[in-house]
Amino acid sequence: MADGVVVLNDLDVVLADSTFFDDYLEDAHKEYRMGRESVGTDTLHRPNSFGLLGGVVVDGDAMELRRLAFAGNVRAVDPVPLEEFKETIVPQFGPQYDDGRRGFWCDAQDLLRVARQFEDEGLELLGSIHLHPDWHRIGPRHERGVQNLSERPSRMDEYLFRSAGWPLNIICYLESRCGGIAHTYGAYRAPGDEPSPLAELNMRFF
Repeated sequence: MADGVVVLNDLDVVLADSTFFDDYLEDAHKEYRMGRESVGTDTLHRPNSFGLLGGVVVDGDAMELRRLAFAGNVRAVDPVPLEEFKETIVPQFGPQYDDGRRGFWCDAQDLLRVARQFEDEGLELLGSIHLHPDWHRIGPRHERGVQNLSERPSRMDEYLFRSAGWPLNIICYLESRCGGIAHTYGAYRAPGDEPSPLAELNMRFF
């Protein structure tokens, strides 16, 4: 912060109402159950849930989340992500990402629409939230143990966070526990410089 100007990439706290992610969790749980129930069938469903986050800067060191908006996934149909996965992501991070059903790529038209909605409400587009299921535990047997997911970012997540340049990137991790579905969050900021590690942000709920 300099001369009273708040720099989003200097903020290290995320604030939200305790119910803020309720709609997102409902969508993520639906996706998770569809994925779990599809294992062993001919129509394998890979769980995906993605939301854009709008909010404001408060107290000089925090981003307060005010709005969450869902967006469409064009990973398998838009020429931009198709080329990016083929030319960059698959060679760097493995052939598992060659599957068009794996991963999320936000529809550019949805992104623009949501950004304008947030702006009209006096909010900044701060970043996104996406789902990590415990696919390494409940997915197809040939994929178990290939890549253990959690609320921590994968190498591909780090790449995408840096590419997006948003000050806030949240991962929601779901796993089967005790007959139910448990969840947790991890929040990160990607620095501008490639060698620098992701910064883990502190999340606080009202």
